[in-house]
Amino acid sequence: MFDFRALRVPIVQAPMAGGPSTPELAAAVSNAGALGFLAAGYRSADALDEQIHRTRLITGEAFGVNLFVPQPSVATAETLAAYAAELAPDAAGHSVETGVPHPDDDAWAEKLDVLLALRPAVASFTFGSPDAETIGRLGDAEVLVTVTVTSLAEAQIALSNGAPVLVLQGPLAGGHRGTFDPAADPPSDDLDTLFGSIHHYTDAPLVAAGGLTTPAAIAHVLARGAVAAQAGTAFLLAREAGTTAVQRAALVDEQFTDTAVTRAFSGRPARGLLNDFMRRHDPAAPLGYPEVNQLTMPLRAAATAAGDPHGTNVWAGADYRSIRSGSAAEIVRHLAKEIV
Repeated sequence: MFDFRALRVPIVQAPMAGGPSTPELAAAVSNAGALGFLAAGYRSADALDEQIHRTRLITGEAFGVNLFVPQPSVATAETLAAYAAELAPDAAGHSVETGVPHPDDDAWAEKLDVLLALRPAVASFTFGSPDAETIGRLGDAEVLVTVTVTSLAEAQIALSNGAPVLVLQGPLAGGHRGTFDPAADPPSDDLDTLFGSIHHYTDAPLVAAGGLTTPAAIAHVLARGAVAAQAGTAFLLAREAGTTAVQRAALVDEQFTDTAVTRAFSGRPARGLLNDFMRRHDPAAPLGYPEVNQLTMPLRAAATAAGDPHGTNVWAGADYRSIRSGSAAEIVRHLAKEIV
């Protein structure tokens, strides 16, 4: 079974659902001695199957796959209808209609079947912990399980279910926080504090994540005892990433100066470049994933097609200004240059 301590370069390319994670990116990162990841979120089970096979055509190295753990909906029909009404002018401006909210577990069971059949080296989970039976089945299939946690309480749940490795996600991470409770505010403890509390509690291997975009940040968490450092934002401008042209341009556009945590796009707290959509809709945006994500999907797609960075999400960590363009291998080498 895969062991993080065997990595030539103790860096993990974070799974980034919605486009940036590609087979080409995962393979290039793994070929560079680190660990690449595919993101199964928002993809069908058939598409995930195809991506795993494609990745294996371009690397013989280990790579991982990330799944979203289904959570109970906290949305109400009333709050969703009110938010749809608020979004109506934005939709009309792009000549589209808001999406239709509906129950969706992101093909959880079908994607688990893909993992069990194709057996990637690592299966990581976000938005919760798989139950003990699921973790056991994956372990029996020689698939190493990691669970993303944002607090000691979540770490205790994951460990009690048998998770062998934890990914500790701090609040400066780009994209969605991996909190287990969809109705709770995400913890605000910084990554150092989170790491210290969980490292004191367990001797399980810990991967540190959230806001790690520089060689110094990578070296710091490894010196503290992390078996690997996970970076997502740092790879957004990689040539192999599926980051859209609108997002790539926004990440280097001087009109954007800050990131903020918002639920306006998806109904879950997520960090991205502060833009006009967030300014308009954050106060009214309800908690409610995946329904809010479904409501805004046509608007985000239309804004992307129109080249409008103020109408779609541009997920990025707080220190996104430190990232650089280049090949994934060049980025891995850069991030690793201060590792002792």
